Parts: sequence; C-alpha cells; structure tokens
Amino acid sequence: MSGRNEVQCWTTAVNQSLRIVWQKIKTQLILAMSFLLAALWYCRRLYAYLAQLLKWWSRYLQRKFKKNLSVLAEIDLLGYCAREWKGETKQAKQMKAAYEELFWRYHIKYIRQVRRDNYCALRAVLFQVFSQGIYFPSWMKERDILKLPEKLLYSQGCNWIQQYSFGPERYTGANVFGKLRKCIETLKTQWTEISGVKDHDERGNMCNILFSDESKEYKLYEAIKFIMLYQVVEAYEQMKNEQKHVPILFRLLFARDTSSDPLSFMMNHLNSIGDTGGLEQVEMFLLGYLLEVKIRVYRLHKFNTEEFQVNYPEEYHRDWQEVCLLTEDDHHYHIPIIII
Repeated sequence: MSGRNEVQCWTTAVNQSLRIVWQKIKTQLILAMSFLLAALWYCRRLYAYLAQLLKWWSRYLQRKFKKNLSVLAEIDLLGYCAREWKGETKQAKQMKAAYEELFWRYHIKYIRQVRRDNYCALRAVLFQVFSQGIYFPSWMKERDILKLPEKLLYSQGCNWIQQYSFGPERYTGANVFGKLRKCIETLKTQWTEISGVKDHDERGNMCNILFSDESKEYKLYEAIKFIMLYQVVEAYEQMKNEQKHVPILFRLLFARDTSSDPLSFMMNHLNSIGDTGGLEQVEMFLLGYLLEVKIRVYRLHKFNTEEFQVNYPEEYHRDWQEVCLLTEDDHHYHIPIIII
C-alpha cells in the first residue's frame, strides 16, 4: 500500500513539474511558432513576388531583344512562303513555285528574315560576312582604313566629302570626318573581334548582339558606304590616268548619267542608301568587289528566267567566299539557309 502511494506521489510530482515547465515555455513556444509561420508566409510571398518579377523582366528583355534584332532566327522556308503568299493571284502562284524550286532544287530549307529598311542589303551581306568569320579583304590589310577619309580630302582633294549623308542625316559639314572615322573604327573593331572567334555558335551569338544594337549597326553600314565611295574615287583616278585594268563594274557605274563621276555617285546614289533608297544592282557589284565575296542572289520575281540566280560581281576570284541572299523585289533581302 505504501509503495503504491509513493508511486502516486512520484507521478503527481512529475506531472506538477511538467505542468510548471509547460506553463513557463508555453508562451515562448507559441511566440516561436507564430514567428516561424510568419517567416514562412513572408518567404513564400517574397518568392512569389521575385518569381513574378523575374518572369516580367524576362518577357521584357525578350520583347526588347526581338524588337531590336534586325536579323531574326531561322524559320522553315515553305512555312514562311505559305504565310506570305496565301492568295491565288498570278504573282502568288509564281512566288510559291519559286520557293518550292529553292526548297527542292537548291536545298534551301530555312530563311532568316532581315529588317525591311533601306540598309537591308548591307545588313544581310555583313551579317553573313561576320557570322561566317570571313576576314578582311586583301586590299584592306595593306592599308590603314581609318585614314581613308583624310586621304580622300588631303591627297586627292575631295573636299566635297563634307556633303556626305549618314542615312537620314542629310548634312554634317566639317564634322563628317570625325563621324566617318568613328564609323570605320567600329567596323574594324567589330570585324576583327568576331572574325577572330573560331567557334561558329559563339560568332553567331556575337552577331545577334551586334545586330540588335542600332547605334553600332548603322555605323557599320555607313563605314561600308564610305569605303564604296573610296573605291569609286580610286577607280575614277585610275581610269583618268589609264594606269591599269579597271573592273568592268566601274565602267558600268560611270556609264550612268547619274554617276558619271564620284561626286555625282555620292550625291545621287550613295547618300540615299539608308534614307530613301537601298542598293541598286551596280552598287551590289561594288559591294561584293570591295568585300571580296561572291554575293549569290536568288531573285524570286525573275523565276523561270536567266536572271533568277545572279552573282555580284560577275568577275570574282575562285578563293572568294560566298554569301547568299533571297529577294522578291530587288529591294528587300533575306538570308537563305542551305541544308545538304
């Protein structure tokens, strides 16, 4: 009996001790649990907020990048044709037949759309020159292209260069030389950097970044425009002095009433590029010549004629690399992707 009483007393004592301890820590535990729950709720809300913010920022960057990217990612050629030419008009049927010809005969399976503006041809060609890792043409390696503006002014007396137009920017006066130098510096720097990259995918990424930066991109085109002018001045002086053989493309250029000399070429043709007009066929010849690349163009509006596929220039060296363009009207160009 006494043993049972001792057990009861011991049990009662333990219960009382636990009750006292519980009473002391109960409030602290409740506060701790409340704090923990609040912290978990706060972290969950913070996570949801950050996830939403990251999603919004990602969409914003995608929209901005897509908006600024002037050469879009490749898409299926026939799918593009189906979206662009849905009707049954004579022109639509011709275009559909031309696209199918490219797909089956020329193994062009994809197309990269190029922004439709008056730099379109320059953009489509330069993008491929850079993405293929094509190096500077041989004649550019032999001279400092940064000094070309001053050379035309001081060595050849071309003070009319002050009337050069940078696309929509009509007149810059004495500032033209500084602006041209910056354009040529950008071209030289970007060309050197990208052509020095061996990995094709890395070059592609660098080109996507470069051709989504409008400021740098337009400097490239204006630099090329000016180098075209430099080549025309050089050829004109050689023809006047009968120094050496001049490629036939320059004779074609100077045979036009609107470009009988370098000044008229600049005023009537070059200054409009990027503003009110693009490259005409003679300028396409000149572009291929100065870059030392064969520009192969598929002209869909000339389907079933000898002019469906043309090369610029017609006189090219065997070691020149090739870039391909696709056009429906000789004004806007896209980049065809050949898969063999």
